[in-house]
Amino acid sequence: MEFNARRYDNNEPVRIRIEGERIAAVTPLQDDGSFAALPIVAPAFYDLQINGHGGIWFGQSDLTPEKVLSVLKPHFSFGVTRMFPTLITNSNENLLHGFEQIRKACEQEKWADQLVAGCHLEGPYLSGEDGPRGAHPKEHIRPANWDEFQGWQEASGGRIRLVTIAPETEGAIEFIRRAVEAGITISLGHTAAEPDDIKRAVDAGATMSTHLGNGAHGTIRRHPNYIWEQLANDGLTAGLITDGHHLPASVVKCMVRVKGTENCIITCDASGLAGCPPGLYHEPDLDVEVLEDGRVVVAGQRQYLAGSGASTLDCVRWASQIPEIGLKSACDMAGNQVAHHFSDEEITLEVGKRADLICLARGETDVTIRLISTIAQGEICYGEIIH
Repeated sequence: MEFNARRYDNNEPVRIRIEGERIAAVTPLQDDGSFAALPIVAPAFYDLQINGHGGIWFGQSDLTPEKVLSVLKPHFSFGVTRMFPTLITNSNENLLHGFEQIRKACEQEKWADQLVAGCHLEGPYLSGEDGPRGAHPKEHIRPANWDEFQGWQEASGGRIRLVTIAPETEGAIEFIRRAVEAGITISLGHTAAEPDDIKRAVDAGATMSTHLGNGAHGTIRRHPNYIWEQLANDGLTAGLITDGHHLPASVVKCMVRVKGTENCIITCDASGLAGCPPGLYHEPDLDVEVLEDGRVVVAGQRQYLAGSGASTLDCVRWASQIPEIGLKSACDMAGNQVAHHFSDEEITLEVGKRADLICLARGETDVTIRLISTIAQGEICYGEIIH
């Protein structure tokens, strides 16, 4: 496979050749003005927090391997070639079932096993307070329990690589230590923690903040508070939902200035209702509403969001409009910086690198970019290559 494109990092025209699963050649082309209309080539996206799609949640009680595959497949059309299916706070039985069905789907289809780089457990060891708890069902919030978690890890086939936990939860600090020793990444989120709780969690090995600035009280003291403490802690990489609803551009701009784009990760946090039309949806533990503007909220109010309706590509588009970020950094925050944090292979436009690439057509502005094609390990999984 060969095609011409402009590099996302410096806009230079190149010819890329792919052999098997790897990039075999990246040949510069003389920029004589004839390549202005070429698509942009960039590393594909890697999203850590996708809860479902099209009315299916990874934690629902009737999940099957076929439903898992139906959720995974559309993400190639969003430029995603690696992702963490995410299960939120639920009963022990539903979590066991969800992780088991994901494992079976990965065992059933090679492409699914390649797409699922790991799983993310968001909860149930979170704050029970209104606000920080967000849309997580209160009846299933509970103290951290390593033995219980081990059951979920076994059901997943060892795929759980990321756990979001509130550090003030009973048993959380010991859980963090044991998880880190087992090679699992710990992220702080849905927390009402005091500064000392956050410091102890980082000392125990926590390295991330889950959707920083969200999963919080509607009103908090100006300082100290758990958002400032995580933002100021150099040991924490910030996960950001850049869908235009979860965080205003001014907040993202400030967070990126503090952390640097190299210490920020973009996620879409897509809910199971992503891709669904506006309306009221009755979920087993919660009524959720998809609004006309694309927001997914806890029904009956407009403040508390229940995940997003956006794709990873939507979030990259939006973030790329912030001058402190731009298209290159937005792509990196949604891809290679995730891989770097998890010590997975980073995708660069170099010979020998894994051929996980996307081709984008640029409109008048970055916000109008559209996806032309997605290549996963040398195979076209969405769209077509423009030669």
